[in-house]
Amino acid sequence: METLNRQTAKAGSYPEKVIQFGEGNFLRAFIDWIIWNTNQKTDFNAGVVVVQPIAKGMVDVLNSQDGLYHVNLQGIDKGEAVDSIQMIDVIRRGINPYDNFDDYLSLAENPEIRFVISNTTEAGIAFDPSCKLEDKPASSYPGKLTQLLYHRYRHFNGDASKGLIILPCELIFLNGKHLKKCIHQYIELWNLEEGFKTWFEQACGVYCTLVDRIVPGYPKDTIDQIHERIGYDDKLVVKGEIFHLWVIEAPESVAAEFPADKAGLNVLFVPSEAPYHERKVTLLNGPHTVLSPVGYLSGLDTVRECVEDPEIGRFVRKVMYEELLETLNLPKPELEAFADSVLERFVNPYVKHFVTSIMLNSFPKYKTRDLPGLKTYLERKGELPKGLVLGLAAIMTYYKGGKRGDVEIIPNDDPAIMNLLKNLWAEGDFRKVAEGVLGAEFIWEENLNEIPGLTDLVTADLELISREGMRAAVKSII
Repeated sequence: METLNRQTAKAGSYPEKVIQFGEGNFLRAFIDWIIWNTNQKTDFNAGVVVVQPIAKGMVDVLNSQDGLYHVNLQGIDKGEAVDSIQMIDVIRRGINPYDNFDDYLSLAENPEIRFVISNTTEAGIAFDPSCKLEDKPASSYPGKLTQLLYHRYRHFNGDASKGLIILPCELIFLNGKHLKKCIHQYIELWNLEEGFKTWFEQACGVYCTLVDRIVPGYPKDTIDQIHERIGYDDKLVVKGEIFHLWVIEAPESVAAEFPADKAGLNVLFVPSEAPYHERKVTLLNGPHTVLSPVGYLSGLDTVRECVEDPEIGRFVRKVMYEELLETLNLPKPELEAFADSVLERFVNPYVKHFVTSIMLNSFPKYKTRDLPGLKTYLERKGELPKGLVLGLAAIMTYYKGGKRGDVEIIPNDDPAIMNLLKNLWAEGDFRKVAEGVLGAEFIWEENLNEIPGLTDLVTADLELISREGMRAAVKSII
């Protein structure tokens, strides 16, 4: 079987117009797929340069295949089963700024670069005051981006026509505003000149977006059959559902430059992405975040298994319909219809979405996806939502590590969070674990112990999970 690269496969050649921070499954199955479709159906003609946002990543593998890979989309479309495979050829190259900082900065010197797109998880858009302009590179994503923008400003002598359109795709409400704020913080911290600040404000645009597609990632269970279909040894095959939605809060001028909405795609340029965001994050991502540790600790491995399991499925529906749905302000029939469609996507027979892939950075995810609903529910109902609280206790239990049967539990998160959980669990006191996690302001930006009854309920859930197991804890609330 042939190795996949630009010598063995027929691929397009596009000028580099997009800098993409992140090389993960979602970006490749969503953003790059959209750019590929836009290239095919419009005159966009854009290539992508991928920047690895953290020290450990996949750009070496990406470069070994000359940026080529296949997207396998599966699902039901208008009652018909769809199982498509398409080679995506828009990625020109990948750069690891930790190894090749000069190559990274030189991207800013390319006059054809016009767009910056990112998905660095919820934890990625954050201000780190330890970052310095001289770092090679700055550790945070906003720090790296500020370095790049500043270099571009100086290289082109403040030319207003060389500004960039920046589209963050992290699942944070008002992600564009958060990113813009971080960049302004670095401008102040690094004492960058007023001219750069003006150029950034006037020549660049940072826009809020919402992305939606379930991307399970590498299809390890069917990879042999896929390799047989495509005729290549592709180490970067990525599987996704057919459904996709990209909502961009930006003016018509941006839509004119990035005509994805003209390519027959579900890309919307709107005055406000807020209603789309709240609905999606609450009713799709919110359940994802809590069903994953609950399902995993109940012996289940995929989202579909969780929803179809008699007990865990009831837990999922309780969280969606009885808890999270009650916290939203759109008409109830509309919300119920959306929740129904989400459940259909969860049980897509073609998509094997492993819950372990969802549990990366669980605490920041819970903060953005579930905590607002928990607070609103308490405010409206006068009591805590038991499903959401149990989900939080399940995350804490999962991060304890240990074993599930014969399999080692290997949680993955920010080292500071991992160390916190390790130290708290070492004491073996459930209440101290609850108080320590809930009181970790570096995670929550507040002390959650102040939420009435939360510490007691989390402690009780931790004890119950430890004593009788996850399923018994679920049965106690469904």
